[in-house]
Amino acid sequence: MTPESVSRPSAGVDVAARPFLERWTTSAHTLMARIPESAIALIGRFSVAAVFWKSGQTKIEGLAVDLVSGTFELGVPRLSPSAVDLFRDEYRLPLLSPELGATLPALGEHVLPLMLLLGLGTRFAALVLLLMTAVIQGLVYPAAYPTHGVWAAVLLWLMLRGPGVVSIDHVLAVRWRRPAMARA
Repeated sequence: MTPESVSRPSAGVDVAARPFLERWTTSAHTLMARIPESAIALIGRFSVAAVFWKSGQTKIEGLAVDLVSGTFELGVPRLSPSAVDLFRDEYRLPLLSPELGATLPALGEHVLPLMLLLGLGTRFAALVLLLMTAVIQGLVYPAAYPTHGVWAAVLLWLMLRGPGVVSIDHVLAVRWRRPAMARA
């Protein structure tokens, strides 16, 4: 680098191209800023819910629901013996019996994703799923940090920003705000 190239702000960029690049990046930023946060939240809620739901489905028998593939086998869900074996032989969680260790995640991996999908108690559901992710990362699959990091980022975003307007949480918040505003 020469002293004269340091003093020129356009060093390395054609002077005629600078206005075009500035307009293009400004336009791109403006366009991206118009993406509704509620759409991002909905995609995040659906995606993380699907991951945990599918995991929960591997732990039970008698109920199989997959919205994407269109699989609907309704019945009475029960813990699969292979799930208990998995918690006994592979996961070996401290402080929990294999039966309880398999039951709690199976229940959480069905109830919490439903809460996320509906946008009902979204921040609570995201917090519990984040804690589950931390346990999975720390005790079960430590090498899967890239995947768990993505889950954690989405869950933290939902905890911070909420579920968006396409949610029961939003409907309840609007409903509860109205009477308070009318009294004021």
